[in-house]
Amino acid sequence: MDLLNIGYEKYKLENGLDVILHHDTNLPLVCVNIWYRVGSANEIKGKTGIAHLFEHMMFQGSQNVPKEKHFKFIQEAGGTLNGSTSFDRTNYFEKVPSNYIELALWLESDRMGLLLPALTQDKLTNQIGVVSNERLERYDNQPYGLAWETLISNLYPEGHPYSWPTIGHMKDIKSYTLDDVSSFFKKYYSPANATLVVAGNFEKEKIKDQISKYFAELKSSSNGKITSLSSFPKPNLDKNIFIEKKENVQLERIYLAWHSGKAYGKDDSSLDILSDLLTGSKSSRLTNKLVYEMEIAQDVSAFQFSGKYDGHFMIIATAKPGITLEKLKDEIFKEIENIGKNGVAEKEIARSKNVIKSSFIYSMQNSDVLADQLNHYNFYLGEPNSFNFDLQRYEDVTTESLKNVTEKYISKPFIELQIKPI
Repeated sequence: MDLLNIGYEKYKLENGLDVILHHDTNLPLVCVNIWYRVGSANEIKGKTGIAHLFEHMMFQGSQNVPKEKHFKFIQEAGGTLNGSTSFDRTNYFEKVPSNYIELALWLESDRMGLLLPALTQDKLTNQIGVVSNERLERYDNQPYGLAWETLISNLYPEGHPYSWPTIGHMKDIKSYTLDDVSSFFKKYYSPANATLVVAGNFEKEKIKDQISKYFAELKSSSNGKITSLSSFPKPNLDKNIFIEKKENVQLERIYLAWHSGKAYGKDDSSLDILSDLLTGSKSSRLTNKLVYEMEIAQDVSAFQFSGKYDGHFMIIATAKPGITLEKLKDEIFKEIENIGKNGVAEKEIARSKNVIKSSFIYSMQNSDVLADQLNHYNFYLGEPNSFNFDLQRYEDVTTESLKNVTEKYISKPFIELQIKPI
């Protein structure tokens, strides 16, 4: 049996809610995972951060669930839960012992359909304070904390859905009213704009009845399923952009960012492999060279971000005391040019492929990661069982494709951000 050929059943309720079931009796646990097709990309200028704020509001109680009880009920049942917001989607998830499946379904259905009757100004004011403090702690008052915001606001043109941070701007966060939050819920938190995954050790003959019991009567908004964004300014860097900032930091750091490809685009996997070859391990090219051989970098990392509407490739390096960022930049570009000119040995590529494959397979042993991945593939590819397809993309990467993406993206104009001590 193919380890990554994940069996599932997918169907749709009359109200438009997509349902994906994956039955697994290996553990006495079940995962409930809901993705709403809304993230910070669906916001507009002056209204940033509401998708993330709303994630917080979803834990403040609904018509039949008092404030703070969602956490309490799940934790007392021996389960775990959380939520997250990205550019593209917002998700909520619980992992509970199998005999508590109905509890998880009831809690999710109550807030999907009946959040507004329990929405109050006190709850909103409280969560605006929580999110404002989160922004201060994680961004404004954190060393290097505003780097991401600075980079994406320059990498993507104003009005592009990835040009502002998911947490939003402080001015916008503090401006939200009950009407704003209520309108957001009515537009996006609709069964027709969501996908429910149930994965684990449930009773196959009962699960559909249980889902119908809790979700079938919920009404979808008149807008129904939200369509993808289609009109926004496209990124087009025609020259390098240099930004220097003085902050309360101890060590200088350089950020380099290039436009790249969307999630599951033809170059996505090659860029992932490239990032691993550069900084994925102690023996990777930039890590070994800058951190261990030359001892000029405190740390170095590279990654490919791939979203529904765009992507970018980034390299970040922190200089050792007394080392200039120009020296780090020069060595980084020497290695990039080397790959673009000479390619990469097959042995080196094979190592990266094996690391990615083993890490991926290991993570799938976790039932809540598996449930989320089913939703992830359904969202981006329309096929929940895309595990083998996903890994095959990496198997198809060659030294030629690595040279191609280096030339296609990393030789083009880029954003350079230097952060130096005050």
